[in-house]
Amino acid sequence: MLLDALRTDEKLAEWLERLEESENAAAVEARLPDADELPDALVDLAVPYEDVNDLVTLRRVLADDEEATRLLERCVGGLVRDMGKIGKGLGLPPFPLESGPLGRYFPVYVFVAALPYVRAYHHERGIPDDVSRRTMADLGRGLVLHRRRYGAGGLVAPTWFSLHFHGELFQLGRLQFQRARLGGREGVALAAAGLQLRPGDPCLDLHIPDYAGPLTPEACDRSLALAREFFALHFPEERYEAACCHSWLLDPQLKRYLPAESNIVRFQERFRISCGNREPEDHLPVRFVFGDPDLPLETLPRRTSLERAVGDHLRAGRHWYSGHGWFAW
Repeated sequence: MLLDALRTDEKLAEWLERLEESENAAAVEARLPDADELPDALVDLAVPYEDVNDLVTLRRVLADDEEATRLLERCVGGLVRDMGKIGKGLGLPPFPLESGPLGRYFPVYVFVAALPYVRAYHHERGIPDDVSRRTMADLGRGLVLHRRRYGAGGLVAPTWFSLHFHGELFQLGRLQFQRARLGGREGVALAAAGLQLRPGDPCLDLHIPDYAGPLTPEACDRSLALAREFFALHFPEERYEAACCHSWLLDPQLKRYLPAESNIVRFQERFRISCGNREPEDHLPVRFVFGDPDLPLETLPRRTSLERAVGDHLRAGRHWYSGHGWFAW
């Protein structure tokens, strides 16, 4: 049974215990589409076709596991309660590969069961159907990345996709925008620059999904224009004066390797950038550029200028860091 496998992991066992005790994760109705309807729901979420049959088959396995069904209800409850409130949604942890196909796919069932609640919230906010659909269809990317990395079906980083299904993150053109609050570092930096903002005030965090086309200045301009209109219309009570980004793409060292007219350098130039906490995060560019953070350095290809930059830099014994950037909204 699924929970027996999860309890063998100390951290997951503690998470299960906290979830059971949490008032905010009380069980709610969590109805999955039946076997005939489930494929359509999965296709709407851009789930790759090669995963659809497995998810349909495992639906019966989930239904026959009483403890797993109860866990599904509690996870959906934690995800949809306080819908839209920043930082209040349940973050789903990844289950280990050893938990089997049901464990690897379990977050997908949680998100499918949460769909009616998410759509109701989007409808209440007047969010257009196309924005809602594109935002939640990002789930399919997580399944592609899992199979690419591990050679098996499953979902990478379910905690990340929890933001999509809690009304905190939206896909608007090329970029994703997360409703967030300023951290201490950003709040101090913005106040020093003359903005009347403090830690804890609202801000928009920008994210750059892969598999979404080139990061051209024109695509970014369009996304930012869409976002300014979107949040003013659908979240008028939230006043956004700054946009922030925390990414290895903002590491100033990239300018040593990439031409000034490259999309990444031009994206960097939108922000006031600090180098962050100076803790190396070499796994991030390897993960996002090559698909697997555990690839040996000597095997990294050199097909593009970005691949050469990332790999050659690491092979020379240097490190990559996340940059922290912001600009006035």
